[in-house]
Amino acid sequence: MPLLRLSGLSLLERGNAGVLVRDLTERYRSVLFQDPSPREQRSWGRSLAALAEVLRDAALGQVEVLIEQRLPLSSLRADAVLAGVHPETGKPSYVVVELKQWSAARLVPSTDDLCRLGVSDEQALLHPVAQVRRYCDCLQNFTSVLESGNYEVSGIAYLHNADDRNVAELFRLPDARAQLFTKTTRGALVEHLRRCLAPAAGALAADFLLESPREPSRPLMNAAADEIIDGGEFALLDGQQVAFSLVKRAVELSRESDRKEVIVVSGGPGSGKSVIAAQVMGHLGRSRRSVVHATGSKSFTTTLRTVVGRRNGSIAELFKYFNSFSAAERNGLDVLICDEAHRIRELSHTGQGRQIDELLDAARVPVFLLDDYQGVRPREMGSVKKISDAAAARGHIVRHVDLNGQFRCGGSRAYEYWVLRLLGLEPGGPLPWANEENFQVYVADSPQEMEDFLRERQEAGLTARMTAGFCWEWNKPKADGTLVRDVAIGEWRRPWNVDSERSLNGAPASSLWATDPAGFGQIGCIYTAQGFEYAWNGVIFGKDLVWTGDTWRGNQRENRDTSVAARTRPAEFQKLIRHTYKVLLTRGLAGTVLYSDDPDTQAMLRELVNTDIRAPWPSGDTGASPGMER
Repeated sequence: MPLLRLSGLSLLERGNAGVLVRDLTERYRSVLFQDPSPREQRSWGRSLAALAEVLRDAALGQVEVLIEQRLPLSSLRADAVLAGVHPETGKPSYVVVELKQWSAARLVPSTDDLCRLGVSDEQALLHPVAQVRRYCDCLQNFTSVLESGNYEVSGIAYLHNADDRNVAELFRLPDARAQLFTKTTRGALVEHLRRCLAPAAGALAADFLLESPREPSRPLMNAAADEIIDGGEFALLDGQQVAFSLVKRAVELSRESDRKEVIVVSGGPGSGKSVIAAQVMGHLGRSRRSVVHATGSKSFTTTLRTVVGRRNGSIAELFKYFNSFSAAERNGLDVLICDEAHRIRELSHTGQGRQIDELLDAARVPVFLLDDYQGVRPREMGSVKKISDAAAARGHIVRHVDLNGQFRCGGSRAYEYWVLRLLGLEPGGPLPWANEENFQVYVADSPQEMEDFLRERQEAGLTARMTAGFCWEWNKPKADGTLVRDVAIGEWRRPWNVDSERSLNGAPASSLWATDPAGFGQIGCIYTAQGFEYAWNGVIFGKDLVWTGDTWRGNQRENRDTSVAARTRPAEFQKLIRHTYKVLLTRGLAGTVLYSDDPDTQAMLRELVNTDIRAPWPSGDTGASPGMER
């Protein structure tokens, strides 16, 4: 849905009346739980005014303008989508608009889809034509009514402050679906829009688009295998494409440059880190460059090996662990992708030196993908700052790409921010939650109610899992292979997931709990859930994190994870336990169900979330299958 929908004429009138930015700010605040930045507000005021004047001159005042239109299955938003009727076919026609206030820009050397704004500006930005073309692809590929290709979907990038001569290099990127315009070519833009849209009412075309179902993407694990082996269909958006292009560029320059480039990509759950990894591996493999993927997670690497190995067993050997590089040849690889890099340990497993140094030395281009909020164990050093500092100390060039504007959770950036506020990882305190079209949150009155709710969705063909804080003992299976029902709340008892790499009585191996349908019957922990996602997510707060008065209190004595509780200083535990629950809370694509074993915490959650778990199913449910984070 857009933040605001109005006609071209209304856009002009409300802008002239000085109320457009106010209205957008109010909508932004209600949808995303925070205020837009002053920069965002200035951009709305200036760029939307420029668009409104172009629509006026093109006699397109009746066209519908969808401002800040959210892209399907994403929280990214196009600046505007123009909805109307094609002047020749009479069918719905849509123009995706990217508005830039840039006055000058140049290409990053050795690329055609990255640019910089100034001589001294080192930040790489995605070429606006590449950006809007990917928005068009996303809109068409994941909107049911547009998939047939019978309707026009095109894009424009309008640099309304720029002269052609000051952005001349940007015209080197030809694209049949998206075109670049500046204030020099404003007249050509007017004519172009007249060829795309008739001077007729666009309300029905807008309804047609907004009411169409959004189709979920393929299960990511399988799609990743296709991408790596055959070259799949992932469309990288915004920062994802910037990161991918920076890696390609660094590889091309690596054998000529005297300095190594290190690419650090940070982002929250589902921001696209694993998609980048899959595309980089596929591209470099087909280009006959040496590339290896490594993580510090047994579940993550085992699942990747299993899924990719079904297609090609030899490629499965490209998935390794961080501790595999203590004796690696210096610069023996073109690229080493360190996924889940927040899991990098302080020391090498040999006890000689630091693990980060081993990883930096192993490849000409080391790539680190991480989330600063997912370090959950002591002696893990993986953060943007620590990795960047370690690389810089060795004389390497560091390129950082921040994907934190590209949250997932069914496309709900609001939910991601809500979780950060809930856990005190962002300032301001917890916020009330109101369900969205694409994401729902509920509080169950009991773990049994949570399980019944999730089982109903599992049996309907969706995917669902239950996880819990590590607050119950984890006993070994009985002699006959039966799992002990260790997670006990009142009379309700369920087993933890299998703690070994072999299935037991139908329950999947530990590493496959999140992706095997048989994983529903067990309770997952932080180590089997981290890095994965499923449609519906149940989270049980244990007594290791409780709400007391007006703040959270971490209780080490209630935590049964000996690798954390017994080896962590109290101040560090307070941070790690919040990170743990942040990971557990952000596994769901369609929704999350909460329950706390502590009465005061349960009461606080109930006060924040007053949605009815017994209400009819909301329309935002998705059939997404379990897989890695997108």
